[in-house]
Parts: sequence; structure tokens; C-alpha cells
Amino acid sequence: MTEKQKTKRTKIKHALESSEFGTGIVVKGWVRTRRGNKNVNFIALNDGSTINNLQIVADPAIIDEETIKRCTTGACISVDGELIESQGAGQSVEVNAKAIEILGDADPETYPLQAKRHSMEFMRDIAHLRVRTNTFSAIYRVRHAMIFAVHKFFNEKGFYNVHTPIITASDAEGAGETFKVTTLDLNNVPKTEEGEVDYKQDFFEKEANLTVSGQLEGELAALALSEIYTFGPTFRAENSNTTRHLAEFWMIEPEMAFYDLSDSMDLAEEMLQFLVTYALENCKDDLEFLNKRAIEEEKTKPQNERNELTLIERLEFVKDNEFVRLSYTDAIDILRNSKPNKKKKFQYIIEGWGADLQSEHERYLVEKHFKKPVILFDYPNEIKAFYMRQNDDGKTVGAMDILFPGIGEIVGGSQREERLDKLQERMEAMGIPVEEMSWYLDTRRFGSTPHSGFGLGFERMMLFVTGMTNIRDVIPFPRTPGNAEY
Repeated sequence: MTEKQKTKRTKIKHALESSEFGTGIVVKGWVRTRRGNKNVNFIALNDGSTINNLQIVADPAIIDEETIKRCTTGACISVDGELIESQGAGQSVEVNAKAIEILGDADPETYPLQAKRHSMEFMRDIAHLRVRTNTFSAIYRVRHAMIFAVHKFFNEKGFYNVHTPIITASDAEGAGETFKVTTLDLNNVPKTEEGEVDYKQDFFEKEANLTVSGQLEGELAALALSEIYTFGPTFRAENSNTTRHLAEFWMIEPEMAFYDLSDSMDLAEEMLQFLVTYALENCKDDLEFLNKRAIEEEKTKPQNERNELTLIERLEFVKDNEFVRLSYTDAIDILRNSKPNKKKKFQYIIEGWGADLQSEHERYLVEKHFKKPVILFDYPNEIKAFYMRQNDDGKTVGAMDILFPGIGEIVGGSQREERLDKLQERMEAMGIPVEEMSWYLDTRRFGSTPHSGFGLGFERMMLFVTGMTNIRDVIPFPRTPGNAEY
């Protein structure tokens, strides 16, 4: 038999959907479990194409005992057999094995993922293997679906995808917490006569860092192509070991010429509902599994910290509800007069206007007060970035944040300051080097126009869609302080 005449491998996802009983089939994958006796063995096989396993029936009269013994949890095997209708509960099809080939053994004494519940902390320590579990394979499949949905949404809206630089000389947020990029010999750093690092001898002949945002470069493209979006990695050198922080994460940042703040809010709401709807329609099996997992996890939390809605209910909540639009000023009034604030239940008490809202405040507005997703807008200029458009009141900027149940802020954006004089004044007041940012200011000097944009942290979206509670669990290889293992 030639290579072309061999039976092609069938993905387990497709095998489980098939009703062509009695036909020959070849499946390959990794053993999840094996159980049985001297008369028959049942092997649960998974190849990553679905959350569901395919049951392989191995008859010791056909498959030799040594081969069956090597079908341990984690082993990779190829099965040549016959697709039959299942007699057991929980699956409609199974495969009667005619031949099993061991592609890769997994020593049961040393393979770390056995058929039992493992803690998330343990999983993070073996991030190179955790994708073989049901939880993480489901997360990775959902992550792929969301990546595809992002590109699908913007492509259908006529946006152009722009690759903005990963290495840059600008700090879009002005935070200064960036990863430096250099080829200088750190054991013999060249110095100027003044004793400063001589970056003229570095690769770029100036200070360079990994990007914290593609926004500023995205604006340049939008002011020529009208509507663009970036979707790429961003980096923050913030020494923060929390469940919401990563040193490397992915950002979706659309920038739109001729959009005011209201237009931007419309687009962000449409995008979020599109992504959630796509997940509900295309990731059903994985979401049902993650929903059950989240329900079990909620039971371990104190009563006052539990989500009132299940994962799927939260997704439906966003899909089905029009977002409430509320000014920061009105939000402060609501929060200041709320029971949790008056009874000092909030960790951060709202005293008055100008407070920087925390997750507990954002979740109160969404989950308790309005019971709908909320878009806050017109924030105090003192707590927002230099590029946001100054409002006529002299104290607020045209910024907006979108708040979701169970998570708080998920999108942040603004109308960008298109007036050259106003932008320069703001930059000087905040200590942003005007001369070094001349390239950015050129877009205000030549053919400026009102424009807006926003950013969606992709991993934060993944937290919401999967119901996971630690951001390190929704990215394949998390980068955090002290952790760059792979």
C-alpha cells in the first residue's frame, strides 16, 4: 500500500460528529485515561480538536498486552480501527481498535499530569504541559476563536490592520515603566563626559524600549487610512504580582479619523457584543465546560465575593443588554451616596469628585446599581493621559471606560486631542518632551481632524469570556516578575 492509499487521520472532533458506522478510521492523540480488565480496555483519547474525548475500545485478543500497558495517561498513540455506535452513556460513537501504535511513551512515574484535579498554582509551574488538560485546552481554543473574531469584526467594518513597532523610542502612557532595548555591553557601559549612558553608541543611537502601546503610531495611520486597528504584544515593566497584571500582553487598539467620543463608544459596544456573541455561537462545548468549572470555583469563595451570574449568564448579560452611558461626575454621585460607601464597605471610600475609581466601584455600578454594562465618560484630566481631548469645562477630558460584570474596566479610550496648541500645552504641563514627539505633533500641524480610539486588553477579554480569575491562566506563557521560563 502506498502512502497515498493509507487511511488519512481523522480529527477526533470530526469523528465524534460522524455517523458513518462500520467504516475504517485512523485517529491520533494523547491518552487521557485508560480503564478496563482482562477482557476489554477503554482508552479516552484527545487530540486537542475538541474538549470531548473519543473512546477507544481495545480488545486484548486483538491488541497485545504490552501495547495496552503502554497506553498510559499522557502517551501519544495512533489507532487504526472501525467507527461504531457507542453502547455506553456520554458518547454516541467509539472506535474498535484493530491496531494501536505507540508514538510516544509517557512514564506514569514521572508524567506530572495524572487523572486527578491539579491546582492552578501547580499548572502555572508546568505551563509547558498544562495545555494538555481540559481547562487549558479549552482556554486555548477559545483564545483562537476570539483572535479570529477580532480580525473578522474589523475586516467586515472596513478597517485596516496595521503592525505598529514593538521596539520604540516613545512611551505612550508617560509612565516610564518600560523594558529597555539595548546592545550595549552591560559589563562595560559607555558613558558620556557627563557620566550618563552614551546611547549614541547603542544600536539605535538613542534610548529604546519595548512598546507599551501601539496607539500613537496607530494614530499616524488612521490620519491617512481613516480606520485602522492594531493587534499586537505590549510590555509593561511594572513590578506587580497580582491576578490582573502581566509584563507581556496583547492589545487591540483601533484608531478612527472623523470619530468623536460618542462614535468611539458605539464602535466599542458593537465590538464587545460581537466578540461575546461569536464565543457563545462557536465555542459552545468549551464554554459549557468552563461554565461548570467556574460554578465549582465560586463555591469555594466567601459568600460576599461570589458572582451572582454564572459565566454563560454573564456572557448573555453583555450580549443582550444595551450599555448604560454615564458621566464620571454622575457616577461619583451614585457611588458617594451608595450603601457600601456610606457603611464604609468599600475598601476605597469615595470622598468626592476627582477620585480614581477602583474595580470595586466599577463592579458596583455594573452589577448592583444598573445591572447592565456601563460606559463611563468625561473623566478628570488629572487622572488621564496627555493625548486625550480637553473638554470645554477646563477640568475633564473626553475619555471613556467600559465596565463589565465580574471584571470592572475592560476597555479604555478617548477622543484624541487634535488641536496643536492644546496638545502642546498639555504635553509641557505633564513633562512630555515636545521636541522628541515632533513626529506625533506633525499630524496636528498638517491636516488635523477630530479622531478617536480605544484599547482592549486581549487577556482581560479572555478572563471575561473564559471565567478564569487569574490573567496568567489565559495566556500560553505568562511573563511576570521573576518568570520568563520558556
